[in-house]
Amino acid sequence: MAQSTGARHFFKELASLIGATVAVSTNTGKTLTGKMRGYDPNTLSVVLSEARDAKGELYHRIVVTGHTILELVKTEDPFDLKGLAEQLETLFPPGEVRFLDDARVIVVLNKVRVTEHGVEGTGPLADRIRKIYTRFVEEQQSKTEEGST
Repeated sequence: MAQSTGARHFFKELASLIGATVAVSTNTGKTLTGKMRGYDPNTLSVVLSEARDAKGELYHRIVVTGHTILELVKTEDPFDLKGLAEQLETLFPPGEVRFLDDARVIVVLNKVRVTEHGVEGTGPLADRIRKIYTRFVEEQQSKTEEGST
């Protein structure tokens, strides 16, 4: 059976949370915060790693069944992909850096893809972009640390 466009978008959004820190609230009154490692598209159950509850108890791996989940929230700050695209635009010829906001991807010279998770590609161009990406991430982390002190 074919999925509706809405369902495809829903599962794409859910998949984008894999690797992110999320808070999962359940209908039992429990809230767990940890890294989302996967989900079951049939039951909407999720797997968290290094999850903590409100009391601070640590669960190295936990499966939260879909029928108990009331809310799932990404708790980390969103990655400034647009800011990275703007920085890349200053380093490449006009029109050679495309930021596709809906897909959350930057395409450089129609060869290298950049997402909030890193740089996809090999070769000198990808290596150059990877260095820019790494420096951008370090600058963002530095700004976050300065803001929290």
